[in-house]
Amino acid sequence: MRHITCLIIGLSLSASAIADALYTNMKGYTLTSPAGEQAVLQEFSSMLVENGKIQAIGGDALVQRFTEADNTVDMQGKTVFPGLTDAHGHIQSLGSSLLQVDLRDTNSVSAAVQKVRTYAGEHPKMQWITGRGWNQEQWQQKVFPTAAHLDEVVTDRPVWLMRVDAHAGWANTEALRLAGIDKDTVAPQGGEIIRDEQGNPTGVLVDNAMQLVADIIPEPTLEQQRAAYELAFQHLIKLGITSVHDAGINSDEISIYKGLQNQGRMPLRVYGMIAATEPKLPQLLAEGPYESNDQKLTIRSVKIYADGALGSRGAALIEPYSDDHDNHGLMVTSEEKIRDLYELIIPHGFQVNTHAIGDRANRIVLDNMADIYQELGGRNLRNRIEHAQIVHPDDLKRFNELNLIASMQPTHATSDKNMAEDRLGSERMVGAYAWQTLLEQGTVVAAGSDFPVELANPFYGLHAAVTRQSRDNMPAGGWYAEEKMSLKQALRSFTIDAAYSAWQEKSLGSLEPGKWADFIVLEQDPFAVDSSDIWQTKVEQTYVAGERVY
Repeated sequence: MRHITCLIIGLSLSASAIADALYTNMKGYTLTSPAGEQAVLQEFSSMLVENGKIQAIGGDALVQRFTEADNTVDMQGKTVFPGLTDAHGHIQSLGSSLLQVDLRDTNSVSAAVQKVRTYAGEHPKMQWITGRGWNQEQWQQKVFPTAAHLDEVVTDRPVWLMRVDAHAGWANTEALRLAGIDKDTVAPQGGEIIRDEQGNPTGVLVDNAMQLVADIIPEPTLEQQRAAYELAFQHLIKLGITSVHDAGINSDEISIYKGLQNQGRMPLRVYGMIAATEPKLPQLLAEGPYESNDQKLTIRSVKIYADGALGSRGAALIEPYSDDHDNHGLMVTSEEKIRDLYELIIPHGFQVNTHAIGDRANRIVLDNMADIYQELGGRNLRNRIEHAQIVHPDDLKRFNELNLIASMQPTHATSDKNMAEDRLGSERMVGAYAWQTLLEQGTVVAAGSDFPVELANPFYGLHAAVTRQSRDNMPAGGWYAEEKMSLKQALRSFTIDAAYSAWQEKSLGSLEPGKWADFIVLEQDPFAVDSSDIWQTKVEQTYVAGERVY
């Protein structure tokens, strides 16, 4: 690490002595280009901004040179980071979840049901009671809930509650009736209807079977959707997030984004991944990548779901689940369809980002990428595997061989630690949540949260990455601590490496001359506190393109 006191980065001696803003007296940190393992952590105490972009960072010499800046801002010794990027989130789902019943903190099925009762009572005119966040693995009895539990409190309206990972849903009897789900209903391919011993649906639907209910829920109005986006935007910028990679958006959502951007209603940046299930995908690919002039909105990638999630036993595994010996998980998209999608997308030059959690799903993605590269090319598109949670140890090195980015979410490990080994057994943990193994071999890891599956706060992610512990600092020493990151690596994964994973490292992800002035002001210095306290970091100010948005 190098502390700047006299050096000025980004200005020649003939530079103008008038600037839009000169920020002084700060404790600034940034990774400097190039992205990846060659990035250098740089400290600075002053920063010059013009026309929304960084002109220089430095120390006292920079301050002395620009004593007549239009606007000099004393940062009072506060810590400044580049704006943080969440490389995998779901913005509309976040906004919607902020308006629904929140079950994330419930510790039993009865506690969840009581929250539903309260919410339903507070919203008597709401046609559907919807919510999110339940997780049976956090309950005293680690079993799936049933429709009968919900029927105790709501029978006159349908209830639909998504599991925390959005790979299972919980319905009451009225919702099942409206969806036409009964003993004779056949689950769609890539989905499962959980049934009792008599074959009757219990009320829990997994992966593609969720669509049976989702399809009959009334669509929100355009204005309701915009309101959800704007609620999510405000939530995110307060947390210091200035850029999000939105993992799976349809054509209607693309239109909403373009409208919000044109109206100047986007306070942060969005890198959109088109959902592979979008019927208009061929047309959108033919139109080519899209980027607004201010780089608030970029669309140049496609999101594919390979399998489900570990918590709902939908992640596709090579060997059966250790706690369910007849179950290998689910391929949400068949291997043949994945291959067809790669053949469709790659010739258009769009990046391919494939959700793969289980080791079988990851191997299928790796195998098909290798074949497609041989036939069509595409090795240089910076294709990504989203989550890459459980990878067979033999396959880890293939990320480098195939030039793939690992888009991973540190808080998934700390949330999953109570059930992952039950699902997998100890032997398969060798390739699970293997951040440091991937980093040491030179793989770029782009970090995010997968909000609203996890909380969006990026400092929870930085803490999890560095400690491999939950926020109560358990387990002691960290969970499979050999895979923890250094704070420098973790910050890199939330900034310049995340920008690299979206082809944006030349304009975003660090506070270097010529890049957008996206930065945040913190009330504590994460590099100066004990690692156990990183998650408590609060954001005091957020700037995007030099404009204070929070």
